[in-house]
Amino acid sequence: MKVHSFTLGPFAANCVVLENPGSSEVLLVDPGFEVEQVLAWLAKEQKSIHAVVLTHAHLDHAWGCATVQGSFPELVVWVHRQDLPLLQNLPMQAQMFGFPPPAPVTKVSFLEDQQILWLGGEKVVVRHTPGHSPGHVILVGEDSGAPWAVVGDVIFAGSVGRTDLWGGSWEQLEASIRGVVYRLPDHTVLYPGHGPTTTVRQERVHNPFVSAF
Repeated sequence: MKVHSFTLGPFAANCVVLENPGSSEVLLVDPGFEVEQVLAWLAKEQKSIHAVVLTHAHLDHAWGCATVQGSFPELVVWVHRQDLPLLQNLPMQAQMFGFPPPAPVTKVSFLEDQQILWLGGEKVVVRHTPGHSPGHVILVGEDSGAPWAVVGDVIFAGSVGRTDLWGGSWEQLEASIRGVVYRLPDHTVLYPGHGPTTTVRQERVHNPFVSAF
């Protein structure tokens, strides 16, 4: 699996494209602001979108869902059920940050812990990792290449996600990091929702906010 990360928008959020080189379809993860740039890249690469997947439904990661569905009306947006209120309240989130409201998301399906998403015969495993938001998930690669995980705003290089937004919980975030992220193989490459990539080992050893124990 190839993981492409695009840093976009006023919050410098990472929109991720999961590409199986053997397939013409991709998974589009966290289409936030300026997702048009990613759509243009996909058109250039002659790739189609199989589905949109949200690690969580905060504004900076979900703003572009309606834009994508406007171009591809049949696309489904996958989100954990516990983040559905956030997705439905994107206009409220936009107002709080001074942005005009996006159009509503029209087609939604729900992610569950341990659910498997398939892309061209390769497996992506969904893990529920609440704390930053109630329905936050990470996506873990279980393909034939090097291990990877798209971790949204659970953990960053040398930092962790904030817990002072809607439904956030420091206790849950800590449990998600220790119980899910830190149990991945040490050499797993982590693709966070903001900032550069890191590895499980790097964060287990050096993250100043959550120790491995």
